[in-house]
Amino acid sequence: MDYDRLGFPIPPRFEPARDDATEFAALRAGRGQARIGLDRADRDGFPLPHDASPSADASPRLRAGRGKRLALLALLGVVIVPALLAPVVLPAVREAVVDWSLEEAARCEAVGDGGGALAHVDRAVRWAADDPRLICLRGQLRIGTGDAAGAAADADMAVELEPGAPQPRRLRALANTMLGRADAALADAEAVVDLSVDGDPESLNLRAYTRALLGRDLERALDDIERALARPEEPLPEHLDTRGYVLHLLGRNAEAIDDLNRAIDGMQDARYRVTLLAGRIDRAELDRRLRVIDQSLAVMHQHRAMACQAAGFGGQAEQDFEVARRKGFDPSRGVF
Repeated sequence: MDYDRLGFPIPPRFEPARDDATEFAALRAGRGQARIGLDRADRDGFPLPHDASPSADASPRLRAGRGKRLALLALLGVVIVPALLAPVVLPAVREAVVDWSLEEAARCEAVGDGGGALAHVDRAVRWAADDPRLICLRGQLRIGTGDAAGAAADADMAVELEPGAPQPRRLRALANTMLGRADAALADAEAVVDLSVDGDPESLNLRAYTRALLGRDLERALDDIERALARPEEPLPEHLDTRGYVLHLLGRNAEAIDDLNRAIDGMQDARYRVTLLAGRIDRAELDRRLRVIDQSLAVMHQHRAMACQAAGFGGQAEQDFEVARRKGFDPSRGVF
């Protein structure tokens, strides 16, 4: 049996205690082994144990960590960051798309491309479907291309979005007139007057003209347009044309011809003033303004032709019918 330094027996299952020198030597040996381990380090600078292999254990963990970081960055880039920036970025993008679409629509309209203008405004509506003004603009362009049903649908949408505004109902009155929906058209014309400022000449002109086109309440139509023309300002050619047309329908053709002469003269003066802008404004814009005036002149010549024909002035009537045709008179396209 072995005994320790104090003379006590050492059980066989225990190892002998080491003295200070032995302990120190063991510590030195252990630190030496530790130094051997510290001579190697992983990619992040942490020491590897003396029996560790970088390629066998650390690299897979590093690759897994790098993959997680890349996945997190992808999540930030694809989901989180756009969600945070959307409230700021999307309104600016929407405004830019709408502005560009309206510019392109104006360019198309200036060269007489109604279909192209409609396509661009349609894009603007898709980006700003809650804007009744854009919807009404699309409806007006549909009127110009002969799509009265589409214009009426747009007017319905705009009325729902802005029930207290007169413009959507103005558009719907025009579309319903083209579709032959007399009662609906008159109801909308009445609503426009009710929703507008009392005595508003444009609203009164719309109701008078709608009644004239439908052949309804002609005496009341004359009252409306008389009120519109009673203002102290110089009468608009369009309003004189309405009164002339109503007077013709009432059989008062001599008075009608007087009003229609004044209307045509006033619109010709407006056309001359626009031609003076040549070289000072964009050519396409100049052409657009002239085209709008010529459309109005087409209607006025058509009305005067009807009044002259009814009054027995066949030669003048034929000349006016020809001018109206040349300038594009076409009720099916919304040019009344």
